Formats: sequence, C-alpha cells, structure tokens
Amino acid sequence: MPPVSRAREFFSAYTQDLTSDELGKVFTRDAPEAYRFFTRGIDSKAFKALPRHKRALKWTQAFFMAFTMRLTPARRAIYGVALLSAAFGVISLFRGISVFGVPIVIPPFFFRVGVPTLSFQPGTNWLIFAFAAMNLLVLLEVFDRLSLKRDLEVAREIQLAMLPDGTWAAPGVEASGLTRPANTVGGDFYDILPRTDGRVIVALGDVAGKASPAALLMALFLAMLRTLVDEDLPLPELARRLNIQVSKHAPPSRFITLFLGLFDPRTGELEFVNAGQTPPLLLRAGGSVERLSTGGVALAMFEGSTYEPGYARLDPGDALIMYSDGITEAESPAGVMFEETGLEAAVRATPGVAAAVIGRAVFRAVDDFRRGERLADDLTVLVLSRPIVPPVPPLVPSVQNL
Repeated sequence: MPPVSRAREFFSAYTQDLTSDELGKVFTRDAPEAYRFFTRGIDSKAFKALPRHKRALKWTQAFFMAFTMRLTPARRAIYGVALLSAAFGVISLFRGISVFGVPIVIPPFFFRVGVPTLSFQPGTNWLIFAFAAMNLLVLLEVFDRLSLKRDLEVAREIQLAMLPDGTWAAPGVEASGLTRPANTVGGDFYDILPRTDGRVIVALGDVAGKASPAALLMALFLAMLRTLVDEDLPLPELARRLNIQVSKHAPPSRFITLFLGLFDPRTGELEFVNAGQTPPLLLRAGGSVERLSTGGVALAMFEGSTYEPGYARLDPGDALIMYSDGITEAESPAGVMFEETGLEAAVRATPGVAAAVIGRAVFRAVDDFRRGERLADDLTVLVLSRPIVPPVPPLVPSVQNL
C-alpha cells in the first residue's frame, strides 16, 4: 500500500465518529462544566476589591490550586515538575526583544509601526499551543474521573446501606458482618434475615467480577433474595428459585456464588445450602475447626440446577465463619496468599465467641498480612455465633427467712 494511502487510512480510522458538533461541545459544554466544577469553592467576592491585573493573577492562582489539589500528592508533584520543565524550556528558547511591524492602513496611505515583542526560537509557539491543549485534556479527564468517583461514592453509600449494620442479636444467637470492596463499590454481599418463628437466615455471596457491574447485580440479587424469603420456602427450593431468577436476569458471563444458612437458636441446628461459595468454618468452643464442605454449583451456571441441603449443629460457644474468597486470596507484598491456614489461625486466636469480635479479628489479620498491598478482590466476613448462656445463680435465702 502506498504511503499516501496508508496515511489516509490512518487518518480515517483516527477521526472516525468525529463530528464538528462533538468537537464544539468540548469548548462550549465540557470545558465550562469543568471550569465551574473546579471553581466551585473559590470565593470570587474576595478578589473584587483588587486591581484588575492583581485580580486576574489571584484568580489564576486560586484556580490552579483548586485543580492541582484534586490530584494525589504523587501526581500533583509530577504535574508540577512538568509545568516547571515546560517553563524552563520556553525560557531557554527565548531570543530577546525584537520589533514587530504592525500594518496601519489610512487610505490612501499604508505604513508599518514597529512594536517591541518577545522573540523565541522558531516553533516555540507550536510547542506552547500543544502544551496548552494537553493541559486542557488533562483538566477535562480529571473532571470526568472526579465526577465519576463522586457518583461511585454515592453508590457505595447506597450499597452499604442495603447491608445489615452492626451486630444483630436474639436469645441464643448473634450475627455480625463486615465488607470492604476492592474498588469503590463491589460485588460481595451478606444478609441477616430473622424469621417470625425465631429462626434466622444468613446469606453470604459474591457476584463474579468487581466494581459497578457486580454492584448492580448484587443489588438486584438482594432484592430477589428478600422477596423470595418472605414466601417461607424450604432452603433448597429457595436456592433453586434464586438460581432461576439470576439465570434469567444476569448477563451470560455473570454468576453468583452463595451460602445460605437457616439457624434455629433454640436447638442449635443449622441447615445450609452452598452454591459454589467458599466452605464456611465452624469454630468449636474447644478451638477445633471444621469445614462445611457440602455444596453445589454457583447460581446462573445452569438454569436447571438443584441443591442438596447440608446439616450441622452449633453448641453454646461455637461460631460459624462465612467468608468470600477475597479473604483467603489476599496477598502479601511477596505475593504469598493468606489462604485457609491464615484464616483458621486468625479465628483460633480470637478469644470468646462474640460475632463482631471474630469478624474484626479476621479483617485485622488480613490487613496485617497484606501490609498495605492493594486488594485484588472484595473482602467480606459474616459470623454467626451461639453464645454461652451463663448459669442462673441459686437463690440465697434472706436473713429474714433464716
């Protein structure tokens, strides 16, 4: 292919979908919106008493600070170095003062008037223009990212508000959950759903993927779960119905792992269904740890999937620790995973059986292990415990009855 044809093909691909209206919106819509966003906190009234040249200087300085302080410290430093480098580069291209002839036309006369002007190396104006255009793009990109981050933070608040807060307790049972998304929002979830007969349903799950798509599906799933729980279905039937609904509404590439437990605090009996979720740990009062390994495939893998229940018993002093795979897959700076052994050691080292204490101990152990390493996946822990009921002291006869 001739060079001219290749250049034409490259230009056509590079400018595809570009229209004059879209290009104009960069200056008539995007740039003014970004300007208003970064100047929102500037008090313009404080500059009105200044002379015009000082007012412009102060406003420029305030806008510069309002923009750069939105960057992280490291990126702000890099941006400052780039500005200084550009300034030094322009100064090095300075060649002195020259006289520029300004044409004056007064019919029938024509003459030029010399005006002193700064003289730079040829091509400097193009470099200044390119630097200004790149700064405009940086400004717009930072504005877009900050706007998106603000929306995601609102979504995070809504997502966390959908989950149970604090410790739920009833006679003979405690439940407490913690979650931390790897990004602003995530796909992990848990729920604590008391029943009218005194039993309680606990659920912990993980939507495949992270960030906004997983968070949207997580919110949809919680609505499905809470609606179907009200029908008082047997646990295997509840899992089957959830699987059908997720298969219908989730994109083909998405699935959900889920652990469902139905606990009776009067007897300590636990019925559970595990749909592809990491096997929970059953911490006995004596310090031994068991795994509830009974389970089936994740939801939305196959629309016709059925699920078999498993059974366990929690005696006083026992605790059930449900967790997402982000816990065991958390990595140290050396690339070593926390794994099930780290989780077992964390729960064994936790004194008492308080659900909130065990959950916080697991998170603390993961944080100590990571030592600041970035999370690759969401962290979620849900603990169901059966506290030890202290014995009732015998009645002591009063002195009057002796």
